[in-house]
Amino acid sequence: HSDLSTIEGARPRPLPTVIGHEGAGVVAEVGAGVTDVAVGDHVVFIFAPSCGTCRQCVSGRPNLCTTFNSAKQKGDLATGGRRLKLNGQEVAHYAGLSCFAELAVVPRNSVQRIPKDVPFEDAALFGCAVVTGVGAAVNTAETKAGDVVAVVGLGGVGLSCLLGARVAGAGRIIAVDVNDEKLALARQLGATDTFDARDPECVAKIVAATDGGVDTAFEMAGTVKAMDLAYKITVRGGQTVSAGLSPVAGQFSVQHYGMVQDGRTVKGSYMGGCVIARDVPRYIGLYKDSKLPV
Repeated sequence: HSDLSTIEGARPRPLPTVIGHEGAGVVAEVGAGVTDVAVGDHVVFIFAPSCGTCRQCVSGRPNLCTTFNSAKQKGDLATGGRRLKLNGQEVAHYAGLSCFAELAVVPRNSVQRIPKDVPFEDAALFGCAVVTGVGAAVNTAETKAGDVVAVVGLGGVGLSCLLGARVAGAGRIIAVDVNDEKLALARQLGATDTFDARDPECVAKIVAATDGGVDTAFEMAGTVKAMDLAYKITVRGGQTVSAGLSPVAGQFSVQHYGMVQDGRTVKGSYMGGCVIARDVPRYIGLYKDSKLPV
């Protein structure tokens, strides 16, 4: 979906570019300075690597690395410059990866080694959907045992968030979407309640069913309408967490007075607040134990 947003112009990036921000593969070659990844290793791509030295990295938030973000906006690799050309002309890297291709040249910090027995079609998801969704529930929201949560938007990231809330011990998980098949899948994966966002009474029904709203509402659809719904179903004193990326011109507004009076928290969650070297192995371990059936 992120790549599609660039194709459609909703998320502008330097062009021309080779898209692809979520994938997995086998290391074919390594540069002279690379010693901890070897030819033949299986890896997942990381769309937000960390430099380890910028202000955000040293403060424990490597997912918000400013060095990488600056390079990404220019279509460069995190280590600087470009390695792609077409007819002699430089081509931009997408998220420093450009992995919708047979071969990709990426910096060492843009890959994470994984066990070789994880199928690639599953492994790829750990580069974006899983870390973003599970991380939002576990890291950003710090979901606690017994919490009442809602996930608005049941794509790959939303369903991963649902699974993350389950792993964290949420007592009640409400799933909200406009697609009946996704709502059915959410029930199979552990949602205790499902609501159709197309219903004009959807917000009122959720608030009534949860005695005033949910402790944490996760917006995972990437639309302002979904964010508005998520905010409205959050209980007084609760938090609304968004990992969705709406078009850059989108604006979400809140009533300032009400936010203060209700003691609300609104959080953005980028890449699930994950520390990749810590969280990807953890999540793959849960996957192998059938606790994250991605």
